[in-house]
Parts: sequence; C-alpha cells; structure tokens
Amino acid sequence: MPSFDVVSEVDKHELANAVDQANREVGTRFDFKGTDARYEATATEVTLIGDSTFQLGQMLDIFRIKLSRRGVDVDCLDAQQPERSGMNETQKVLIKEGLEGDAAKEIVKLIKDKKIKVQAQIQNGQVRVTGKKRDELQATMAVLKSEKLGAPLQFKNFRD
Repeated sequence: MPSFDVVSEVDKHELANAVDQANREVGTRFDFKGTDARYEATATEVTLIGDSTFQLGQMLDIFRIKLSRRGVDVDCLDAQQPERSGMNETQKVLIKEGLEGDAAKEIVKLIKDKKIKVQAQIQNGQVRVTGKKRDELQATMAVLKSEKLGAPLQFKNFRD
C-alpha cells in the first residue's frame, strides 16, 4: 500500500550556514561597527546578542533573510522577547521541529474533512498517510501544501 510521512524538520547544516553568514554580515555592516553583536547557535535555538532592541530587530531580519536564501522555511522560528543582561540585550529564537500533538491532530482532521480516501496516523512527531492509490496520496500532499498550518511541512518516505 502506498504511503508517505508528513514531517516538520529543519536542516541543521543549512541552519548553521545561515548563522555563519549572518555573523559575517553583522561583522561587516557599518551600523554594527564597534558593537558586540553576534549570533550563537545550539541544536534547538539561536541566541541573538546585541546592544539594543533595535539592533536585535535588525539582526532577526538578517537571520530570516539568510535562512530563506538557504531554503529553510522561516515559519520554524519562534522569536522570544528580548532580555536585558548587563550591557547587552539577548533574544532567543527557538527552532520548532516535529509535529507536536495539536499540529498532528490538525493535519489528521484536515485530511479527514477533505474526504480523501486515505488513512492518517500520528507516529512520534510525524504523520503517516496511507492510501490505495498514488493519486490520492498526491491529492493529499496538494491539500496539505495549500493549507497554512503554522509549521513548515515536508514529505518523506514516499513508497509505492
């Protein structure tokens, strides 16, 4: 039986490249000269460090542009409120990965509401969609792509 998986993942390598490019741009821009503005990345978040809230806003815009140029969907970012710490301001940007309970349930409900002849199952951070015909699976993919679900979706493991 044909099937595919609906996942929400971020390419860690492209994320690291975007952070590196953003750090280089901040280091060379005139309006950031003489400041301690930088990006620091971990597996689940990116920390923006700047002198003011205005700089953090500009740094977030730069980071979003770099991510989109590298082919990473910026819907995976969850920017937190800036915090003052000493002489600097920091802002954490969380990287959303995986389809958590509500998002996965919403995908399953959307598929059932469209009355496409496929079955959807939630499996640890992803949704497995199975159907009898390949065309039904492709129609399901088209429906999911057209909807705005709040998380970037990718389709993996398409099997006939």
